[in-house]
Amino acid sequence: MGWRHTDCLAMPMSGLFKTFGSLVGSCPFYFFVIPLIVSAALGGGFTFLKDREDNDFERQFTPRKGPSKATRAFVKENFPYNDSMFSEDRLYDKGKSAFLIAVSTDNLNILANPAFEDIIRLNHKIITTVHNGTLGFNELCAKANGKCVSNTILEIISSNETDQTSINFPVYTHRSSSVFLGSVLGGVITDANSSVISAQAVKLFYYLDSKESTADASNLWLRGFKELLSDETDSKHIDVSYYTSKSKQEEIDSHTTDGFPLFLITYACAITFSVISCLRLDNVRNKVWLAVFGVLSSGLAVLSSFGLLLYIGVPFVITVANSPFLILGIGLNNMFIMVSDWQHTNVNDPVPKRMAHTYKEAIMPITITALTDVVKFFVGVTSKFPSVQSFCLYTSTSVIFCYIYTVTFFGAFLALNGRREASNRHWLTCMKIPSDKSDDHSAIYNICCVGGKYDNNTGAEKKQPASNFFKDYYGPFLIKCWVKGVVIFLYVVYLATSIYGCFHIQQGVELYDLAADNSHVTKFIWKDRQYFSDYGPSVMVIVSEEFPYWDKGKRHRLQGCIESFKRLQFVDEDVYTSWLDSYLSYGEETHLNLDDKDIFLKNLSQFFYLYPVFKQDVNLTGGAIYASRFFIQTVDIANASMEIHMLKGLKTAADRCSAASLLVYNERFIFYDQYGVVVSSTIKNVGVITAVMLVVSLLLIPDPLCSLWLTCSIGSVTVGVTGFMALWDVSLDSISMIVFTICIGFTVDFSAHVSYAFASSQKTSPDDKAVAALSNLGYPILQGALSTILGVSVLATSEFYTFRTFFKIFFLVVFIGMLHGLIFVPVILTLCTCRSGNDENKDNSLKITKL
Repeated sequence: MGWRHTDCLAMPMSGLFKTFGSLVGSCPFYFFVIPLIVSAALGGGFTFLKDREDNDFERQFTPRKGPSKATRAFVKENFPYNDSMFSEDRLYDKGKSAFLIAVSTDNLNILANPAFEDIIRLNHKIITTVHNGTLGFNELCAKANGKCVSNTILEIISSNETDQTSINFPVYTHRSSSVFLGSVLGGVITDANSSVISAQAVKLFYYLDSKESTADASNLWLRGFKELLSDETDSKHIDVSYYTSKSKQEEIDSHTTDGFPLFLITYACAITFSVISCLRLDNVRNKVWLAVFGVLSSGLAVLSSFGLLLYIGVPFVITVANSPFLILGIGLNNMFIMVSDWQHTNVNDPVPKRMAHTYKEAIMPITITALTDVVKFFVGVTSKFPSVQSFCLYTSTSVIFCYIYTVTFFGAFLALNGRREASNRHWLTCMKIPSDKSDDHSAIYNICCVGGKYDNNTGAEKKQPASNFFKDYYGPFLIKCWVKGVVIFLYVVYLATSIYGCFHIQQGVELYDLAADNSHVTKFIWKDRQYFSDYGPSVMVIVSEEFPYWDKGKRHRLQGCIESFKRLQFVDEDVYTSWLDSYLSYGEETHLNLDDKDIFLKNLSQFFYLYPVFKQDVNLTGGAIYASRFFIQTVDIANASMEIHMLKGLKTAADRCSAASLLVYNERFIFYDQYGVVVSSTIKNVGVITAVMLVVSLLLIPDPLCSLWLTCSIGSVTVGVTGFMALWDVSLDSISMIVFTICIGFTVDFSAHVSYAFASSQKTSPDDKAVAALSNLGYPILQGALSTILGVSVLATSEFYTFRTFFKIFFLVVFIGMLHGLIFVPVILTLCTCRSGNDENKDNSLKITKL
């Protein structure tokens, strides 16, 4: 079959790059120095780094216009805080607070002495000794009825009026008020009468007031609480874990400083690998300095792009810290491309001519890759997650600078290095050395001070042994019939495993994923999940419109809607708070006809006087009730998957209510909103990226069959990465979505170039075409994949989930992409391609460079 090539765009651009390469080769000094000056100037933007840091979890890692944010605004407007009547269930944001979980060290009953005595002593120590210099807990605490909101469970257990066997769980009546114990007692064992026999854990709360005047003092108190608990050694019978409302943000902020050493180690590893891979035994043809300056070129790109954006005020989010690792991989691939094409040039040609040939062959694929990367990341700027927007803006700008510095700074150094080679100078001393060994000199001299050999037949540098391995051994082995059969079988197994994993991928980010493994936050969240997952958050069910609660028929329909919430699998129907039900009971006791509008409205004030906490649940304005709320208690919310299930179930129940417009809200829902966006955003981004890559593949590989299989390989790698993400315990959340989106674009690199090399080969047999493609590209693909994996491998040792997730997904993309490029794609192309009759347009065939 004939091969049709569409090079109307490639040929003029190749000519332009050829001219530019000759210019760089003629005047390398300017192209070398100017990027250094620009980098130094733009690098000054890092002085604004502290000012530009914005790692606010809610603002950066939740959808910009999430529905729960709109609901919170409605709650804030209609049910404002009453500072004198604090209620945990009625909080519309996290406020300022501290928590601790105490677990008995011997796994016995935490409510029995001596463990409980340790809890009492520790609570007293917190209340009396933690202060900001002048103000302690009693001055800063949230208050109800003029008193600090205390840990009622301690009063209940310590009371002389009762023993623990008379405590009903989860609701206990204390001082004529119902107290919900499900959030403060964990690992509870009850008898047949729901009385507590024992408990394994106790959770204590310390809420501070929300006044602006005491905000600084409250922050200092929270710091003192953390210092006290971190140094606590007196509690011999309990194991204590703690958490404050500032802990989550503090952990996120620590990512930036703690990630910097990883950045340095990564670049050190990259330099080491690049030097080793570019090491030559020939003292003239040695490419050590090219490797060093190739890595330096990536570093300058990061310095310039980050500095520029910091200058103009773009927020710096922790996700951006992953960008340098990505740019390093791109820069190394660019370096290997240019070095390889340089080695194919005639060593006896002038440097400008060699540079012209190198740029003509190498810069086209580098340009196409850079264009697709920039388009891909600019698509991410439209994301609903501000953290994704910042990351994509920083990364797209870095890709542009990486491209510019590759064709200028690194190209200039390549030309300077070429001048050294042309003069047959030593790679280290730059002194001229002989090209032939001499018997008049010692063996050491001939090893260390002789060089400049090349292939006399081609005039190019001698090929490396690794390239011959793919031509003489690996390629011929892969095209054997039985090997093809094994490869197809393995591909089917790979695809089946990947699809299985796709159906088991989890959604949602756990709070401890945002903290270091050894953090107090991680310990607290694990304890909370372990002992207190039986009961989830209390949820507001809000009537968001004016409603005639005195109309008996409409009221019954509304109550039917509330009952539908209570019948949900994850809701405890016995734990329920309703101002309306309490008011109706009050009406029965006082013999009021609450079906009458005037009587209903007239007696509300007296009801609120007797039960002031319910006044916060009704927006009564001008003789009409514009909004009200009820409370239900969720249960068995043990992980992020259950959170997704709960949120969907609650919103479905609200939508089904025809009696009134309902909303559901808890301050945690602000973070749960990502679950409804992350999948659709990922699918959209992958779809756009695939479309962009398909256009690029059609430019690179105009043959329809090869383009078809390339597109299929993109889908295959995408499915594989997604499936193995699930099998590697990587959930789909806002963090992994960022990494997945940026990495998936690289799936095309290896397969595209192998497919193009196969299609443009002058061989007649499909098997011979595959061997030729692997001979040209096998080693560079392996070299690029290993350098990239090594560059990010240090992240696997990080204490932070963000960096480990980046490593896992990037590793999967590169490794699976390499398997497709070296194994699956060549075999499938040989099976699906007919033998060529006559080779057309042989003179127009292009030598292929690799990524």
